[in-house]
Amino acid sequence: MPEIGQPPATAADSERLLEPDFLRRLEQLEIVSRRIHAARQKGERRSKRKGESSEFADYRNYVVGDDIRHIDWNVYARLERLFLKLFLEEEELHVSVLFDVSASMADGSPSKALYAKRVAAALAYIGLCNHDRVNLYAYSDRLVGRMAGLRGRRTTAQAMSFIDEIPVEGGSRFSDAAKQFALRHTQKGVVMVVSDFLDKGGYADGLRYLLGRHMDIYVLQVLSPQEVAPEMTGDLKLVDCEDEDVAEVTISRALIEKYKANLQGYCDELRSYCHQRGISYLYTCTDQPFENLILTYLRQRGLVR
Repeated sequence: MPEIGQPPATAADSERLLEPDFLRRLEQLEIVSRRIHAARQKGERRSKRKGESSEFADYRNYVVGDDIRHIDWNVYARLERLFLKLFLEEEELHVSVLFDVSASMADGSPSKALYAKRVAAALAYIGLCNHDRVNLYAYSDRLVGRMAGLRGRRTTAQAMSFIDEIPVEGGSRFSDAAKQFALRHTQKGVVMVVSDFLDKGGYADGLRYLLGRHMDIYVLQVLSPQEVAPEMTGDLKLVDCEDEDVAEVTISRALIEKYKANLQGYCDELRSYCHQRGISYLYTCTDQPFENLILTYLRQRGLVR
């Protein structure tokens, strides 16, 4: 499994996935957590909670048991009342992206894998620009690559090279990969899963592992135009690209319509499952402009601002 000890990458690696002009626009964004949790180390992000940093936030009345070191004695001298000084707390946000690189993600034009990698690259870059702790996990039937604990722009080239070079191959078992992720990644924060979710093992078990970590979870389902509206006709032998299952079928208009209805039903079930459990569900097709997804759709859904 690739780790952070890889050879140094060049700055040009980021341009394979993201255009320079788009990178400059990403620098204006930040990732938002609906429930920011303090990490073990203090970070660059200002919390709405009150803590012990050097930046003053507010006063409140002193109550028995408070730390007397935080009493403002100058205020006491003027008002003869005890007030406690409150300060903004600095917190470190963990931003994790779990992206699918199984063989089915190679489908489509443009491919779902490229789209997923670009999403991972964009979120990583936004996080690194804001001094968040960025964690990247690629999976197929298990975690096949990880680069965890990245922080600061100086690690951008490493992150982009890692994402770009992960091969797209193998079967898909989201539940196994999510279990491995949950065991490895114990910090709370934001996690986005990017996949087509066309997994014969389903998605419920995997999402339950993530829910157990009490993270802000975003699910991005990526499908290709060829999957959404196939244009096949006649007698065909269909071979599953992941497990090589074979099915011989006669493609008719009625069968295509039934397929579309089943696909829509499956997506609706995934959306409903997520909404009932506080998971943010997002859907996109690879023929939709990638930039609009990041700059508009993710803003509307509250992941970035």
